[in-house]
Amino acid sequence: MEHWRSFASIVEHSSLNQASRNLNLSQPALSRQIMKLEETLGVALFTRKGKRLELTRAGEICYEHAKQLHAMDVKLMRQLQQFKVENKHVALTVGASLTTLQSTLPQLLAAFLDEHPHTDIKVLTGKTHEIVTMVKEKKVDIGLIASTINVSGIQCEPLFDDHLCLVLPPDHDYVHQAELTINHLEGLSMILFSRGTWYRILTDELFQQYSIHPDIKMEIDSFEAIIRLVPSCYSATLLPQSYVRSLLAENNGLVVRNLPELLQTKRTTSLIYAKEAYNQEAVHPFINKAKAFYENQTQSTKGSRKKG
Repeated sequence: MEHWRSFASIVEHSSLNQASRNLNLSQPALSRQIMKLEETLGVALFTRKGKRLELTRAGEICYEHAKQLHAMDVKLMRQLQQFKVENKHVALTVGASLTTLQSTLPQLLAAFLDEHPHTDIKVLTGKTHEIVTMVKEKKVDIGLIASTINVSGIQCEPLFDDHLCLVLPPDHDYVHQAELTINHLEGLSMILFSRGTWYRILTDELFQQYSIHPDIKMEIDSFEAIIRLVPSCYSATLLPQSYVRSLLAENNGLVVRNLPELLQTKRTTSLIYAKEAYNQEAVHPFINKAKAFYENQTQSTKGSRKKG
């Protein structure tokens, strides 16, 4: 390709001297390239008329070929550049509450990485006000919080509504109870999430509102641990509906009941980001994927309720 480019440059500049300057190559070196090309092809490409170089008929044919090679070379480089851009690793930092991290975020991240496998994602956890601060201070690109906010400079996009569900071991007396209300939680053996998250605050507010005093056996900061202990301890628990969705998919035998009062424990999970961050390389695709992902989840849940 180098010899063909040199040949085309001589033709286009009609001068060995100008071509050498354009190629940043000495005239002797350029002459050797042309001689090597002619030797390889077995034809003369130029004739000299004084100080001028004129193409032979074979040279004219070769020049058309050189232009085609150049066009193909440019096209190849463009295609390869696109490939390099598409496969370039980009970084994305996400801030999430512990509840979100253990419920819906893993599925969202998996879905996003399926479409954008060259994104390096880092996740930081914190409470809602901490995630908001992280976004403001640009410590994270995107935040997922169990709330809606109105903060200057931060865009808040509601994703889905969540509520608490009663989860029972398969052999619990309440499994076949025709109707359950909040009063059935009085004195009930329960395992709850540790204090401090929106989920536990919501739970405690609910108990206080209805003057309910369950028998709290354990407080644990892991949904997975709670799920494993519920059957062995013959205890109930309250979990966010967003986590229950994946729980049901696992078909692990646990029973989920929706109490009328629990349906009122609504909390909106939102995506937040600094307005100027929207056009960052990985932020925009993640926002679009999050909206589509949770919209599909919501529609799927509504469809399941209708069938039920």
